[in-house]
Amino acid sequence: MPSVHKTLINSLSTLGSSPSLSSKKPRSGGLFSSLFCCLCRDQPEPPPVNNNAPLLVEENGTVSKIQVKPLLPPVKSKDSGKICVVIDLDETLVHSSFKPVNNADFIIPVEIDGTVHQVYVLKRPHVDEFLKRMGELFECVLFTASLAKYADPVSDLLDKWGAFRCRLFRESCVFHRGNYVKDLSRLGRDLNKVIIVDNSPASYIFHPDNAVPVASWFDDMSDTELLDLIPFFERLSKVDDVYAVLKHQGATS
Repeated sequence: MPSVHKTLINSLSTLGSSPSLSSKKPRSGGLFSSLFCCLCRDQPEPPPVNNNAPLLVEENGTVSKIQVKPLLPPVKSKDSGKICVVIDLDETLVHSSFKPVNNADFIIPVEIDGTVHQVYVLKRPHVDEFLKRMGELFECVLFTASLAKYADPVSDLLDKWGAFRCRLFRESCVFHRGNYVKDLSRLGRDLNKVIIVDNSPASYIFHPDNAVPVASWFDDMSDTELLDLIPFFERLSKVDDVYAVLKHQGATS
């Protein structure tokens, strides 16, 4: 098991330590970036803005905060008390490209500008074990900056256990300094009970203390990162406050 995951697991025994996480590789400009850009082309609307953030409204000369509808529905009874784990899709659970590959797990047709393109999707090793166990332990939410017309059918094929209670796509992101950011404060969950699992630090720049970073994955079939994370998450599922384990994790990295 990589030392980063050992450090995280060891920190659970004390709940007061600040585990160190190694930096991830930056998101590649390769095949999936091409897919991402191509899928952007048929969106004439401007980038999303933080429409669900608390708003300041003047009433009789005073300013009051109004919280609009959260991104997630109320917690289901079966998930009451559970930590909410937000999980990224691309380069975290799968890698996709337009380039045909012989060992693709899924082939997804995506319509772009009136033409249907085939998207070839590789599953990260051990993603099945990871999602199955995560769905048992947590309220899991898929949150991706990709468009729903690509990510939704991928999720249909990937999540055979119904681990994802909800799916959020690009329109639920905040466009901030050229990046699609996943603003965890908009979910409608207490932040001390929210974790984000993502390969891109820009995605959780608003809430780095809630993140469990993972290395970007493209095609290394010997990768064991998701498998190595399962024992850590099994222990983390029992804590009352995720910050007791995750907060300031980057201070010593």
